[in-house]
Order: sequence, then C-alpha cells, then structure tokens
Amino acid sequence: MTDRIEKQILLRAPRSRVWRAIADRGEFGTWFRVALPEGTFAAGEKVKGNILHPGYEHMTMEVDVVEVTPETRLSYRWHPYAIDPAVDYSSEPQTLVTFVLEDAPDGTLLTITETGFDAIPLHRRDEAFRMNDRGWAGQVKNIERHVTETR
Repeated sequence: MTDRIEKQILLRAPRSRVWRAIADRGEFGTWFRVALPEGTFAAGEKVKGNILHPGYEHMTMEVDVVEVTPETRLSYRWHPYAIDPAVDYSSEPQTLVTFVLEDAPDGTLLTITETGFDAIPLHRRDEAFRMNDRGWAGQVKNIERHVTETR
C-alpha cells in the first residue's frame, strides 16, 4: 500500500496513561521530540512547535487537530516530511494521522495510522511515505519508553 502507514504496539500501561502521553502537548512533545505549547490538544486548533530531533532543529512541526475523543482517538492533519525550509507546502494536501487506543490484556493497544499519501505531489510522495514510515517505527518505540518509564 502506498497511501497508508499503520503501526500498532501493545503498551504495558493503563489506557489513561497512554492517553495522557498523546493528548497532553507537553508529554507528546517529550516522546515525539518537539517543543509544543503547554495544554492539551483540542479539535479545531492549529498547534505549532520547534522540532528537537537532532538534525531537524531548524524545522517547525505544525498540525491541525481534527478529532479528540478522550481515551479513544486523537487525529490531526499535517504536511508529511515537509523538511525543505525553501518550499511553501501550504497549498499541498495534508495527510491524516490518527491515534486509536483500545483496551488489551496487560495494557493498551495503540494503533497509529497516517493516510492520504496518494494525494501528495508525485515528485515527493515516495520519499514522504518512506521517511514517515521509518519515523513512525521510531515513534512507537519512543512512546513505549515514555509511558513505561514515566508514570
């Protein structure tokens, strides 16, 4: 599939703990490596912060929050792999990132899905997909460490 990235992980933490790591902007920023303003995500808002991941500190992450259903689902839209500061990505379609939490034996099943890559301009679609697929593989490990090491 070229339009959808999906990562799933069983987190050995209560659903409320996983939700806090996703919905609280400070906690999200800690494991995602982005400096976000304090507070919790709210549907309809635009949230922006500086990326803290080494090599990307000159970049800003900006998301348009779509849905916040407590302890169940959070989704936002963004421009995938928009890393060239000389390019204005604002007219490009955005992908949709969705976090879904489900109860599971011994913890919480977290599914992260990013869809909409087929609408990204052809000249950057493959790289955006490949880099975000690799990025989400790392982020599921980051959130796992975060929720199990910081209660």
